[in-house]
Amino acid sequence: MEKLSTSEGRRGKEKPKSAEMRPGPGFMVRRTFKRPNPSLVDRLRQFESPDISDMMNRMYTMGREIHNLANDKPLWGPALTVKCFPGDNLMVHKALDLAEPGDVIVVDASQSLSAAVIGDLVANKARHRGIAGFIIDGLIRDLPGVTECGLPVFAKGVTPFGPLHRGPGEINYPISAGGIVVQAGDILVADPSGVVVVPQWAAENVLERLELNREQLEAYVDSVKRGVFSNEWVDKQLAADGCLFDE
Repeated sequence: MEKLSTSEGRRGKEKPKSAEMRPGPGFMVRRTFKRPNPSLVDRLRQFESPDISDMMNRMYTMGREIHNLANDKPLWGPALTVKCFPGDNLMVHKALDLAEPGDVIVVDASQSLSAAVIGDLVANKARHRGIAGFIIDGLIRDLPGVTECGLPVFAKGVTPFGPLHRGPGEINYPISAGGIVVQAGDILVADPSGVVVVPQWAAENVLERLELNREQLEAYVDSVKRGVFSNEWVDKQLAADGCLFDE
């Protein structure tokens, strides 16, 4: 039997080049980002996610599969974004060191539903750092412990299957969560109705329109609750679109 040379044997034990970590896309951490003025977040607290969604033409609302799993509390704050390698959460742990009080950690699990992204230990560490909560396009585990922690957590579901801690991943670069692109510094609003992303560049304009229309909307809602309303606008819309009626 032919023997391998020393160099050939050594090469056979080396990792494939395709398995190496490489700096750059997919393995990057941005330590800081521009956060919105805290007053913008405080003003958004006055409005529910459906009203905010309407003011953005219903285009910045996450899919319904991301819902509240722990601590039924509304959640507001600037996004600290994390993209994880499937089945891994190394970058979530690093995000705890970069977050500031009031931040919402938003996690893109790369469409993986094989392992949890956070559990009770990460949730408790986040609480001690003053993090407002989590929004996760993925799974969590240790639900009783996460609930006991007290932070609101929105995610797709629960599993006992834990993650690895190897990487790669990204922090504070654009991610996809619930079908919406989220940039670090965007404002997240999450409540029992769902999750809305308010792009930081549009927040002031969205708030101005919400505040301008608040009294009119409140008056309309009040009249509907009292049974005072008309559906005349429906017939006008049907007529404008040429709807045919059959007796």
